[in-house]
Amino acid sequence: MFGKNRPNVNIPNGKGAAAVKIVFIVILLLVLVSSSYYSIQEEEQAVVCTFGSPKAVATPGLHFKIPFIQTVTKVNTTIQGFPIGYRQNAEGESVDTEEEAMMITSDYNFIYVDFYVEYRVTDPVKALYASENPSLVLKNIAQNCIRTTIGSYSVDSVLTTGKNEIQSNIKQMILDKLDTYDIGIQLVNITIQDATPPTAEVQNAFKEVETAKQGKETALNNANKYRNEQIPNAEAESDKILQDAEAKKQERINEANGQAARFNSMYQEYAKYPEVTKKRMFYEAIEDVLPDVKVVIEGEGGKTTTMLPLDSFVSETSSSLQDTGDTDTPNASAGEESVD
Repeated sequence: MFGKNRPNVNIPNGKGAAAVKIVFIVILLLVLVSSSYYSIQEEEQAVVCTFGSPKAVATPGLHFKIPFIQTVTKVNTTIQGFPIGYRQNAEGESVDTEEEAMMITSDYNFIYVDFYVEYRVTDPVKALYASENPSLVLKNIAQNCIRTTIGSYSVDSVLTTGKNEIQSNIKQMILDKLDTYDIGIQLVNITIQDATPPTAEVQNAFKEVETAKQGKETALNNANKYRNEQIPNAEAESDKILQDAEAKKQERINEANGQAARFNSMYQEYAKYPEVTKKRMFYEAIEDVLPDVKVVIEGEGGKTTTMLPLDSFVSETSSSLQDTGDTDTPNASAGEESVD
């Protein structure tokens, strides 16, 4: 009964068993060969683990390993990133994540701020074994540093003038904490993508403030431009005035020196002939004061002598003085007036 129901089993003969063994050996060899090498691309590194001891391999190309003993894990070392405060939907549009984006400033105002964090793996061994998810650790560190920094600035600074300073402070704070955690990744950059007030009314108000500040900057730039244009002109005008003043000064000095020399010369003549010099100076003064008046001297016997113009007087008085030898000056009249 049991013999009739027993299945028929074909036991291979000697040649069949040998063929099976050969196929098995070939398959085993193929498996061993395929698992005994690996390749590394330019943008990645490999971590080779031998009996639990990891070692980083950074040289690109083909490498060999011991099958079933060594395991290889490849790590991407290019710059990677993730957003904070928003996410990309299926259509590729940015959608704010309110839990991450909403923050409070030092002046107790709420604000939505979006960031983008860029990082890369610097130590693949630590990136694999120092933490379970290093990018998540970095994200938590970044969120903590962001909220701490935003909380120390006013809403006006976050929205307008303080963005660069805020980014710099956040980046330095994250770098310091990454050095402490030492998880094998490095922060490349963190940037503010967007900062908006929680309501449309406040957003419009801050836009007006930003427009006013830009107008202020434009006015300052125009004023500086005008100043830079006018300063050279003013300096040139100043130099011209100084040069004219210097020339006028020299002219006055020369004129004063000339008058002094003339006075000295006149004084020398005066010292020789005081009376004649006095009269000469008197007549010259009269000629300057009354350039168009003719002065006539009345002499004895109704005889008259022309005193001015001076040239005729000089000629006449010279002859009369030679004849009489008298140095006294008679009375002079100009029209109805006499000159002593």
